[in-house]
Formats: sequence, C-alpha cells, structure tokens
Amino acid sequence: MALQDRAAVADLVVSIENFNHAERECALELIDIYLDDQGQADYRVDVAEDSASRVHGYACWGPVPLTKGTFDLYWIATNPASRRAGFGRALIRHVGKQVLENKGRLLVVETSAKDSYAGTVKFYQDLGYEERSRVEDFYDVGDDRLIFVKKLS
Repeated sequence: MALQDRAAVADLVVSIENFNHAERECALELIDIYLDDQGQADYRVDVAEDSASRVHGYACWGPVPLTKGTFDLYWIATNPASRRAGFGRALIRHVGKQVLENKGRLLVVETSAKDSYAGTVKFYQDLGYEERSRVEDFYDVGDDRLIFVKKLS
C-alpha cells in the first residue's frame, strides 16, 4: 500500500457495514502506523486494485510477537460494490504467499459470530481456514469471537 491509496482505503473501511465506529478507527490507526513508520515491522498493509489502479480491497497483517512463524490477519475488507469479484480471495492468497516468504507457517484470523458475519465465516471456511476457538460473549453479549487458523505450506 502506498500513501496515495490511503484515502481510498479509508473510504472502503467506512463503507463496511459490519464495522462500528471503534473498529473503523482501529483499522485506520493501523493503516497510519504502517504508512507513517516505514521502520516498524508489526503491521503490513496490502491493497487489491484493478487495472485502472482503483482500490477494491485491503488487508492488514503481521507477525505475532513471541511466536515462530505465526501471523495474524488483522483486517481484510473489500468494497461492498466489488464483492464476489475475487478481490478478497486474491488478497488473502497474496497475504498467505507473503507469510510463507517471511518464514511463516500459520495464519490466524479473528472474526465475529454475529449473523451479519455469516458471509465472512463462509469466506474463511471456503478458503480452508478451520475454526479453532469460540469465546462466547467476547465482543458483547451474544457476539462471540471466532478464531480461524490455516497451516501454510
């Protein structure tokens, strides 16, 4: 992701109906950390663009401290108007490739179990991610935390 993509990614983050205000602020904060501190190694951000360089999705990911080869996918989102066009799948495959190139072996994803996230859960399952954990009422009463994991090779 380049600095010139920041506005498009911010617009994308704001357009995601499942993200609340605090989640949007957190996502944008991580993007700004990535852009403002080229020396940091905690967060990486990649965008999915079409041939006209229009941003259709983004992913934020990075290594998990104190582990060997485990990475977190912190955020992945596609523009609602661009869904089902393959940008999300391309992004997550790109992240997996980058993780492998960085001696990674495990990619961990956290998401909500709310009904509005059913498409997200199916997305991960369809890509071979396995649900490994569920913490009931984690985000809020009735909003469980799901952890999906994929071993990379």
